[in-house]
Amino acid sequence: SAGDVVTLSYVDGEGDAGDVELERNPEEPWGFIFDGNIFDGVRLCRNACTFCFMRQLPAGMRPSLSMRDDDFRLSFLQGTFVTLTNVSDEDVERIIDERISPLRVSLHAYDPEVRRHLIGRHAARGIEVLERLLEGGISCYAQIVLVPGENDGAVLEETLTWAYAHPGILEIGIVPLGYTSFQGRFTASFNDAPASETVLRAVAPFQERARAERGIPWVYCADEFYCNAYTSQTPQLLPSGEFYGDCSMYEDGIGIVRTYLDSWARAEEAGIMERLSAKLEAAPFIPVLVMGESVVAFAPGVMAESPLAGRVEQLFVHNDYFGGNVNVTGLLCGCDITAAALAFAKRLGKPCVFYLPEVIFNDDGVTLDGMSLAQMEDGCGLRFRVVSCLPEVFLPQIEQDLS
Repeated sequence: SAGDVVTLSYVDGEGDAGDVELERNPEEPWGFIFDGNIFDGVRLCRNACTFCFMRQLPAGMRPSLSMRDDDFRLSFLQGTFVTLTNVSDEDVERIIDERISPLRVSLHAYDPEVRRHLIGRHAARGIEVLERLLEGGISCYAQIVLVPGENDGAVLEETLTWAYAHPGILEIGIVPLGYTSFQGRFTASFNDAPASETVLRAVAPFQERARAERGIPWVYCADEFYCNAYTSQTPQLLPSGEFYGDCSMYEDGIGIVRTYLDSWARAEEAGIMERLSAKLEAAPFIPVLVMGESVVAFAPGVMAESPLAGRVEQLFVHNDYFGGNVNVTGLLCGCDITAAALAFAKRLGKPCVFYLPEVIFNDDGVTLDGMSLAQMEDGCGLRFRVVSCLPEVFLPQIEQDLS
């Protein structure tokens, strides 16, 4: 069958331009790679969002963590959320002409005054661009960072009503305000049961309507709302795996708990836990699963009811590095993990190995505070292992360590 042919236009280091015709057979690599997804610099955010997490970071963190990108190209290529406030009319035409879709858009609120207060003076431009893109056939996934007393309640209902009237908005994810101790604006989010339950009740009618009319819930609440609202009852009251579909907003903390629980159940059904439990009877160490405090609502319960009860320990690490209400596993830092592990090992009084979910480390193998696995081990004299985030994968990894 015929292969693919493309023409690559270039400008070399001397300023000379030209075209090169490239041809390949089906499934054959093109033979070249780019050094990045974009070539003319990342477009930065020009907003002043009151809830911006990157403006709440402690001093001394590596610069890449505080770079506030707001580039529609990265939204399409990498799935980052953008406000569209810096998109020009030419950009709008390009997006529509080239079908750069779907995008991931930070919506937050539809009400003009609320948007201006939350995002800044360019907020109206974001809605204007979004409406033009939707009219042009571009689709998007939207995100709402929910701030107590700002864009919740009636404002949230108005935003969801407006968004539902635009079929191009494929799904919406609602995540609670996250704040660190390095700011003075926020002291509370939806961390207590009544506040979270109120949000879940407000969203439920939209989910029911969408399931009846579109076959999907359409709007999803982040796992924190369920954990905070139902605490110890969370495993029974979390939505099913079917509810989350293809988990298109997994990276926003939507469906992670359900995915973990379903993977845990599969591991038990497959006999992985029984086999590991038997090996742990004569094991030279005790495995310790390291997690953030956000999962305290469900993790102890499922462990207690499993064959691993009493054989595998769990360590829920408090996030002192960021402070505030930051408690998810993915934002744990090496300094907090090593301190908590030292204290835990001392209390346990037995040899142990601490198993760290891979989400704690970046592609270079370092934590948010810049610590490698080797540095963590050298700093406290304990053993650490990086494993998968899914039980059906990390439990066999522990078993392998016992072989």
